[in-house]
Amino acid sequence: MITLVVRTMIRWILQIAFRVRVTGDATYLRKSGGLVVANCDSTLDGILLGLFLPGEPLVMTTPEMQGGAWLHFLSSFIHCLALDPSHPFAIKTVVHHVKAGGIAVIFPQGRITSTGSTMKIMDSAGVMASRCGNRIVPVRIHGTLCSRYSLLSGYWPKRWFPRVTLEIHAPEPHLPDAKGLGKLRRQERSANLLVIIQRMMSVPSVPHDLFGALLDAVTRYGCNTDIMEDARRRPVSYRQLLKETLALSRLLARLTVAGEKVGVVLPNLSTSLAAILGLSARGRVPAMLNFTAGSESMRSACVAACVKTVVTSRQFLERIKMHDAGAALPGMRLIYLEDLRDMMNLADKIWLMGFALHLPRLAMPRTDPRQPALVLFTSGSEEQPKGVVLSHAAVLSSMEQLRAVIDFGPNDKFFSALPLYHSFGLIACALMPLMTGTRLFLYVSPLHFHRVPDLVYQSDATYIFGTSTFLGHYARNAHAYDFQSVRKVICGGEKLGKEVARLWFDRFGLRILEGYGATECGPAMALNTPLAFRHGSVGRLLPGIEIQLTPVPGLNTGRVLHVRSPNLMTGYLRFENPGVIEPPASSCGAGWHSTGDVVEIDEDGFMTIIGRTRRFAKVAGEMVSLDLMERIAAYASPDHEHAVTLRQSAGYGEDTVLYTTDRGLDRMALVRAAREMQAPEIAILRHIIKVDQLPLTGPGKIDYVTLRLRAEDYVV
Repeated sequence: MITLVVRTMIRWILQIAFRVRVTGDATYLRKSGGLVVANCDSTLDGILLGLFLPGEPLVMTTPEMQGGAWLHFLSSFIHCLALDPSHPFAIKTVVHHVKAGGIAVIFPQGRITSTGSTMKIMDSAGVMASRCGNRIVPVRIHGTLCSRYSLLSGYWPKRWFPRVTLEIHAPEPHLPDAKGLGKLRRQERSANLLVIIQRMMSVPSVPHDLFGALLDAVTRYGCNTDIMEDARRRPVSYRQLLKETLALSRLLARLTVAGEKVGVVLPNLSTSLAAILGLSARGRVPAMLNFTAGSESMRSACVAACVKTVVTSRQFLERIKMHDAGAALPGMRLIYLEDLRDMMNLADKIWLMGFALHLPRLAMPRTDPRQPALVLFTSGSEEQPKGVVLSHAAVLSSMEQLRAVIDFGPNDKFFSALPLYHSFGLIACALMPLMTGTRLFLYVSPLHFHRVPDLVYQSDATYIFGTSTFLGHYARNAHAYDFQSVRKVICGGEKLGKEVARLWFDRFGLRILEGYGATECGPAMALNTPLAFRHGSVGRLLPGIEIQLTPVPGLNTGRVLHVRSPNLMTGYLRFENPGVIEPPASSCGAGWHSTGDVVEIDEDGFMTIIGRTRRFAKVAGEMVSLDLMERIAAYASPDHEHAVTLRQSAGYGEDTVLYTTDRGLDRMALVRAAREMQAPEIAILRHIIKVDQLPLTGPGKIDYVTLRLRAEDYVV
């Protein structure tokens, strides 16, 4: 009786101190019990779950939770069992307890996280989960990661009494039966449990808009924490970023109207991110214009999105040699950031310093997370760029999906030179670190191949992002010690070249993690990770991504990928129907998007990109992948760059042309390479054009549009 009273008192004290909130439906746990699998962010997590979940759960504690006199005292009022993976008694005790209708809590990682993200899953946890059948209930703990009770060492202020939320998810279906014997069986069980944990971690806890997510980060990591740096080499704190965001939001709101799509042509600087977030906070929709695509493409994009106002900078326009912006964007009203400072009057300053900076949630209007947050534009083979409308919820879902599969957090530092008008560069490399307390170094151009490696060295970055082309240039121009601080290298935007991957591993000992995404579906849909990696693939699908595969007439291998997910676009904006959002739909039905990519997925879930439906040619009556032709050229000449495009040939219909930077490459070398690769002879190109370098788009992809135009003028 005394124990029950003390337990109730401790629960009441913790409820007040940590403002503990339990969300989700606990009915299943009350009625049927179950095996609770939870993330482990601090020494308090086991105690909180033992006190606030229904009944008296059996909690499997980690070694860190068992130390300290006060922890030992609190643990005496919950039902604890020390974790001992080598002892089968603990596993049997948990399984019998759950099958008898009780609640057991395990932390599958077997320890408190040191990264803030998913770590390895203990084999013993996989065994317990498989034996408990369909009684698995995921519970996510929010709030304790940035407390004094976590093991994360960092530069941000930690709190003694953070707000804590215990989020109960729906019970999981029965885990698939593991195949094989012994170690392989245990590993498969762990992999199945990892999928459940990652799916739980990928669900956003609270619906937010982008500005609300930024404010949460400011509260969590401290307003005086330096969060980013750019080419000006001045550290920017959360407070400075918030101040600039609020000021620009107020000034830009005078020159625009709510719901308006506002063009943005700005460099990779902290001020640019403040302008984007400021527009979004006031209900304006930043439309990120690709200034490297040419004036005609920019004008078409503005027509599709009904853009009438463009925010830019005189200094930046001079740098990109767009001297006559009025001629490049006729009919557009240009707002220069340099002019906004003079617009700020005394009332604005009083509003900013006396009210908005202290109570930003009250100073800004609430935004529905389902409303448009950004408009990005497709590029490449389409004649006119399409606007891709992404909601606040979709953008934040993309971030949560990535956080669920790769380990980064406040102790890391991102280095990104990818442009902000690209989904990968804006969402994954710029906005995501701001929302997660991860420091960011934002550089102005990915084309400074000598400068970028040196800046990575100087900034002690732990994550670097790029396309295969850019990463190859960085590796060739870097000193052997430039990437000594880097933990992860992530590649996206184009197929990772084998030679680039080998170069990074041989010179720097770093394995490149290749991913796959699309503007319509956020920066990533699949990604190789340290927990699930396979050479030649783009990894496994991220949690929350649903897919369907449809056959391609004439192709024996691969199928077209259709996706549906929380981070899917709201719809397209087309040049032919300006301002009208066309919701996603494909042959699989409404709400599905056809990526146009032909893929193969193996039995372990790893996806390989065969090519795009537009990147196939009919040669001698058979469909042949242009990407296969490029791989043959890369096999024959791995130290050079190659690209294959189509051209209309009189009397032959479609014909293929190879562009290469290898002056010595000839058809006989391609024949030998095709034979060694066991590729079909019809994939051997007849026309070879030697160039000094291949044209690139701003994000670093090969500019196939330019190459195809050049190929039309090629005389055989």
